[in-house]
Amino acid sequence: MAAEPKQRDARPIVWMIGFLVVAMIVYFVILGERGIDLISSGTVAGIGVGIGVLILPFIGAWLIYATLRAGIEHQRLARIMAEEGRELDVSSLPRRASGRIERDAADELFAQVKAEWEAEPSDWRNTYRIARAYDYAGDRGRARQMMKRAVAQFKGEET
Repeated sequence: MAAEPKQRDARPIVWMIGFLVVAMIVYFVILGERGIDLISSGTVAGIGVGIGVLILPFIGAWLIYATLRAGIEHQRLARIMAEEGRELDVSSLPRRASGRIERDAADELFAQVKAEWEAEPSDWRNTYRIARAYDYAGDRGRARQMMKRAVAQFKGEET
């Protein structure tokens, strides 16, 4: 019987994310106060810059929300894939000194997963697996794009 992979304690990461979110909220409040101060100066330039400064906390809040939502959705898919035993097993692949998977091994894994995905690209599980394979191969842009697609397929928003 194979030993179960050791589960890492996620609490330190969750605490760090929480700390950073709280720090950003404090920063947004300070930024908002400065924007209001600029607007209340009454000068045309102060009002214009103040409005611009007031917009920044809203953009930042939206970015925090979108990033956290995407992370939670990706973790949900990862949990389902692990429960189903369909997560990519990279434990036996050769690694560089940095810990990254060697390029040839990552390319071979990618080719295998790509063939599975091409056979059934509408299955979110295959799209999730190819997103992970892109990530292991070092193509983070395509990995994010395919993970977004996997989430949409999971939610039934894309076929």
